[in-house]
Amino acid sequence: MSLPTTLDSSPKPKKVTTLGNNQKTLAKAATISGLGLFTGKKVQMTLRPAEENTGIRFQRVDLEGKPILPAQVQFVRGTPRCTVLGKDEVFVQTVEHVLAALSAYEIDNLLIEIDGPEIPICDGSAQPFVDLIEEVGFGYQKGSKKVYHLTSPVFWSQGDVHIVALPSDEFRISYTLNYPNSALLRAQFHTISMSEENFKMEIAPCRTFSLYEETVPLIEQGLIKGGSLENAVIIKGDAILNPEGLRFPDEMVRHKILDLIGDLSLVGYSFFGHVIAIRSGHFSNTAFSKELLNHIMMESS
Repeated sequence: MSLPTTLDSSPKPKKVTTLGNNQKTLAKAATISGLGLFTGKKVQMTLRPAEENTGIRFQRVDLEGKPILPAQVQFVRGTPRCTVLGKDEVFVQTVEHVLAALSAYEIDNLLIEIDGPEIPICDGSAQPFVDLIEEVGFGYQKGSKKVYHLTSPVFWSQGDVHIVALPSDEFRISYTLNYPNSALLRAQFHTISMSEENFKMEIAPCRTFSLYEETVPLIEQGLIKGGSLENAVIIKGDAILNPEGLRFPDEMVRHKILDLIGDLSLVGYSFFGHVIAIRSGHFSNTAFSKELLNHIMMESS
């Protein structure tokens, strides 16, 4: 079953805050290819400029009808160690890294064509997508960019995982990572005020990571078919197995921020707020994004 090529069921807020700057897309198309981390399938992905007010959308060009999936939290299909968007038999997985780069560079409108079910993992970070964006540059559009300013807290909590967004005059993320059973990880904290430059220098190069004890069973079960030391940081005891080591001493918590930025972009609207997360992952990130979207809609009514 294919999706209509103009699918957008997102609610529309009644009130907006309009900034002076305009909406952005890319100046021209840009293509990248590679393997999917979980599927192991080789895919080609093309980022194409899109009309204003169309948002970020994925298109499965390998399927009949070339169905489109909006990058909106309503279409989150699952979070099996990544974020999967889908409807019926159509899905795209591991969308968070490319979405983080697009969010950081404030790209409002883009059509992401992909000829397979998973975004290429590249080196496990968002750096290749940042390089692609900077290579082609931006296309500035006539429509004004709209940003929402939170006026009261929003929170999501389950067990020892907590996320809260507080009113702020900027978009900031503070993350606390805690792996008490890992001799190397234990606890890490990082905070960042979001901007293109801060994302590029502090967050984009940070790779996905996993504990060796968790990774081996997944590989043996065929659940990670494209993983290697070339696209993930693997931790065993108090050692990093990657020959080149880490890119930052706290690369792991920075990558958690990268994932969170990508998942928060599924809200579908830019916003100012200070997001504080403790031990969150894709499930909690997307659950919080739903709460945040509902909150924005109520504040804007």
